Amino acid sequence: MLWRHRVAPDRWGWELPGGMVDADEEPADAAVRELEEETGYRAGQVEYLLTYQPTPGIVDAEHFVFVGRKPESVGDPTDLSESARVEWVPLAWVPAMIDAADIWSAGSLVALSRVLMRDRG
Repeated sequence: MLWRHRVAPDRWGWELPGGMVDADEEPADAAVRELEEETGYRAGQVEYLLTYQPTPGIVDAEHFVFVGRKPESVGDPTDLSESARVEWVPLAWVPAMIDAADIWSAGSLVALSRVLMRDRG
């Protein structure tokens, strides 16, 4: 996960890597690219998780969520403006981090909640 400062709310928190899909790019390819740029890891396998709209009453901004598996370190992150820290966070810690408001951004909450639901059943 990435430890990031968000300017508008002037707040720090843990977030999942993510970013924009380029015009000539498939969402899964963008997920692989963004993961590598922001963390220095490449996913050996990418699995589609879900698609959601964070604020459908205001803007059409479809978000695609993928799970990367079989990570391989390929070097340091190349997009150094993205975060202050990059750390592996055990999935078992996530509920407590959400309860403590250390994870608070919508995209991370949606994705992690879905992973936790799926792993339970």
